[in-house]
Amino acid sequence: MSTITPLGQRVLVKRLQAEEISAGGIVLPDTAQEKPQEAEVVSLGLGGKDEDGNTIEFSVKVGDKVLISKYGGTEVKIDGEDLLILSESDILGIVA
Repeated sequence: MSTITPLGQRVLVKRLQAEEISAGGIVLPDTAQEKPQEAEVVSLGLGGKDEDGNTIEFSVKVGDKVLISKYGGTEVKIDGEDLLILSESDILGIVA
């Protein structure tokens, strides 16, 4: 896989698989499935700087399972794999 390092306060994530069967037991085709909001952090940017020039630390790390904003980020395809680059502010929380 190609190595991608997002710029600034951006994070590269891979969406986790969506539910393929509804609560009623109906198998859903890909086109009817909502995009999952759970993702795994693949890569972090270089970080940002505050007004005083101090480095802003990321709240997440590579490998974290996170909950992301439904419509945030930019979808990219790298080596045939669908990924998403988004701002750290589009990450809503870390899934324990």
